[in-house]
Parts: sequence; structure tokens; C-alpha cells
Amino acid sequence: MSNHSWLVEQFEAHRNHLQAVAYRILGTLSEADDAIQETWIRLSRSDTSRVENMGGWLTTIVSRVCLDMLRSRKSRREELTMDNIPELVTSHQDRSDPENEALMADSVGFAMLVVLEKLNPAERIAFVLHDIFSLSFSEIAPIIGRNETATRQLASRARRRVRGVESTLQTAEAELKRKRELIDAFIAASRNGDFEKLLTVLDPNVVLRNDTAFPPAVNTPVVHGSQAVAKQFTGRAHGAKPVLVNGSVGAVIGPLSHPVFVLEFKIVDDKITEMEMIADQARLSQLDLAILNDY
Repeated sequence: MSNHSWLVEQFEAHRNHLQAVAYRILGTLSEADDAIQETWIRLSRSDTSRVENMGGWLTTIVSRVCLDMLRSRKSRREELTMDNIPELVTSHQDRSDPENEALMADSVGFAMLVVLEKLNPAERIAFVLHDIFSLSFSEIAPIIGRNETATRQLASRARRRVRGVESTLQTAEAELKRKRELIDAFIAASRNGDFEKLLTVLDPNVVLRNDTAFPPAVNTPVVHGSQAVAKQFTGRAHGAKPVLVNGSVGAVIGPLSHPVFVLEFKIVDDKITEMEMIADQARLSQLDLAILNDY
């Protein structure tokens, strides 16, 4: 086996773990993919003849790459907003690997990703690598350029900051759960043809905006009122599943990578007040879709 082939084999053997590390540090899979690509470039250019623990070595490299990316992000003063929340799972991720999907979904939920955005780069690296991936402080210290004591203090400070915003995030996650339950009820009622149940989840003055690219069966661009909207969705939504659409709860028909159409919802006082159906492929490609974890 050539050296290049051996490196490829080693890298692929650790790819899932590296992506899990990068995702938890960076918060988005798109950036995690960039970090994985940069890690491969550094691996391919390095002399690995003396590397005894390839997994540990690659974890160090991807963590350093992520640290550089976090520092670059901070220097551009990128702020986390509700229009740019961390991704739970990317819509473009290849879902063919169940193990990889599990790595992306377990142990770090929406609330934790938001908490991590509150930490500075060094705190974030120390916290993620120690508290989530169980690396020792002696292993983490060289990555962030601190001594072991300082690294321990960074992780401790990060832990306190996480606890400090925990109640706020629990409230946000509870609200997300309520919205998820409402959309689940809407999908079930639509699929089962339960007109009366649909009326209970729709605001009496709900507005539905249909995409003109949607199949000809849908002719009305805008539908007003719960009766008319419920009538349109009764007996439909087969195959629909709840997702995050640009950070808000929605629904998708078809695979995330190639959706047939997407429904965006506006929810006020536990009622659906606005809905938008998106079927145009150009618009669909611009949406940030993410799987909603079960609660």
C-alpha cells in the first residue's frame, strides 16, 4: 500500500470522530466540513512516520484548525443571532451513514450549541475537548497555547458560564419543544384527514402563501382563514416531517438534500398564524434545513 493510500485509509477511519469534534467546537456542519478539509490538507503535507496515535494526532490538528477558525470569526465580530443559530444537522449532509448521524445528534443539543457560542475560542476548545471528549488538560494545553493550570481554569470558567445561561436556554428549548409538538399535531391531523383537529392548531385568521412553482393542483396564491387552510391540507402531508427552517420550526416533504417542498410556519400563542409553502428549487436551495431532535 502506498503512503498516500495509507493516509487516506487512516483519515477515513477517523473522519466521523473528527467531524463530531469540529461540529461541537464550531457549531455548524458547513464550517466543520471546512475544518475537516483543512485537516486532511495538513495531514497530507505532514511527516507522520513518528506518529504513534493517529486518532489523537488528528484530533489535535482539527482542534487547532477550529481554534484558528473561531479566532477568525471573532476578529470579524460575527455575532450569534436567532437568524444565524447553530445548525443541529445540515440539510446537505450525507445521511447514508447512521453512525455519523448519531455522532452529530447525540450529547449536544440546541441549547448546548447556543451556550458554546457564548464562550471565547480558548474556553470553547478547553470545555468541548475536556467535558465532551474527555481529553486531559495536558493534551489540551498545547492546542490552545496555555499551560495545564491555565487550561484547567479556562474549562472551569466555561463551565460556570454554561451554568449561568442554563435557565434561559431551557426556556428557549421548552418553547422549541412546544412548537415541535404543534407542528407534529398539524402533520398528523393533515395526514389522517382530521379536519376538526386541524382547526384546533390553526389560528382562525391564519394565512397560507402558496409557491407558484407548486403543482397545478394548488391554484390560489394566498389562502385566508382556518377553514380554507384546513380544507387544503386535509388528507395530505403524507411523508412530511418536522425540521428547522432557517432556525424556525417547519416541515419538509422529501429528503433534506432534495426536498419536494417545505412549509414555513409562524406560531403565536400556540397557534399557527402564517404558513408559506416553498417548492421552487432555487428558493429551496437557499434554505437552511436541520433535523429536529426528538424530545
